[in-house]
Amino acid sequence: MQSEFEKNLEKYAEVIVKVGLNIQPGQRLVIGPPYGFLGTELETAPLVRLIAAKAYQAGARLVDVMWNDEQLEIIRLQYAPRDSFEEYPSWRAEAAIEAAKAGDALLLLISPNSDLFADQDQELMGKTDGIGRRCMKPFMDLRGKRAMNFVMAAAPIKGWADKVFPDLSPVDRLAQFWETVFEFCRVDQPDPVSAWKEHNADLQVRRDYLNSKQYTGLHMTTSGTDLRLGLPIGHIWIAGSDFTQSGIEHYANFPTEEIFTMPHKDLVDGFVTQTTPHPWVEGLVLTFSKGKVVKATAKEGEELVHQGLEVDDGAQQLGEVALVPNSNPISRSGRIYYNLLFDENASCHLALGNAYRFCIENGEEMSLEEFLDAGGNNSQVHKDFMIGSEEMDVDGIRDDGSAEPIMRGGEWAFDV
Repeated sequence: MQSEFEKNLEKYAEVIVKVGLNIQPGQRLVIGPPYGFLGTELETAPLVRLIAAKAYQAGARLVDVMWNDEQLEIIRLQYAPRDSFEEYPSWRAEAAIEAAKAGDALLLLISPNSDLFADQDQELMGKTDGIGRRCMKPFMDLRGKRAMNFVMAAAPIKGWADKVFPDLSPVDRLAQFWETVFEFCRVDQPDPVSAWKEHNADLQVRRDYLNSKQYTGLHMTTSGTDLRLGLPIGHIWIAGSDFTQSGIEHYANFPTEEIFTMPHKDLVDGFVTQTTPHPWVEGLVLTFSKGKVVKATAKEGEELVHQGLEVDDGAQQLGEVALVPNSNPISRSGRIYYNLLFDENASCHLALGNAYRFCIENGEEMSLEEFLDAGGNNSQVHKDFMIGSEEMDVDGIRDDGSAEPIMRGGEWAFDV
């Protein structure tokens, strides 16, 4: 007889396959390594097996998994030749790119364990991350063109649970984390599929409102932020589910609470203060002038921030602005999850680096030069950081320069 946890884990696998990915009969599914991550953690095997079963039951032709063992990464950092860290297993990138071109479904299971790497050589880690992202840049471009149904979903592991729930006993942490995931992903509700449809409808009616406005810019303010950013002509707000080029509805983030678009890369001025710590960076303050970061400080991880800004020219400019109400379930939990899948969906945020082509009209068909001229940003990186709080005010700027409220005190200021 199944336990309550086993029932919910099976429901979670089914919702990922049927709602998140929306696997189509005859599709292949790759569970693995977009964005330079090496693969799926071995500890997640019970969930992976359930997902594979649900995918085959939904008509998938083949399910393949790229596994990863973080202990092997630690061994490499400790013992591999110091001049070998510019190398990357290119076959992983090639497999992901080939799958995207073929229109396969791709699933990235998020299972970070940042404390495991806290004492390792950060410079070497930066090199491996950088080469991975360079190799995966064609995949990022294909995602920006909606080539495949792609989902990021959480798969808690012990190290991550220990980080997020230090106030609980060691035996309770992982169980509580799974209950939290089931709640955020609406698995604990009687009809998860209907619950997702209702949530999606609410997000998209607000998305449609913002798209109808076609503001020329936004003004975002809190006690630590005063930022004005322009929005490109023809920008598109995205929320909830999206569609591939072939018409498959899917959710890129599971869960999702954000409504986002691309700012104009050259029209950003002011300063922003990070409100939620990143695993490696805390207390980040960025100052922008004419679109570029001109000053960057941080209480922790400042050197890493400067290294990130030097990856390429686009790393110094914004590629995303996202609005998230402070009252959403992830924010209400009162916890920091030390991973963007949850933390960015708990707070208004920005991203340095690459902009998504689907955030501007005809962006997928534009040449790179046309995309840049329209205000889009191009980079090997896409680094989200949170700036929202219960103080966040956001105004939309009209064509005539006047402003109207979008958010007040971290909540929506318009009715739909």
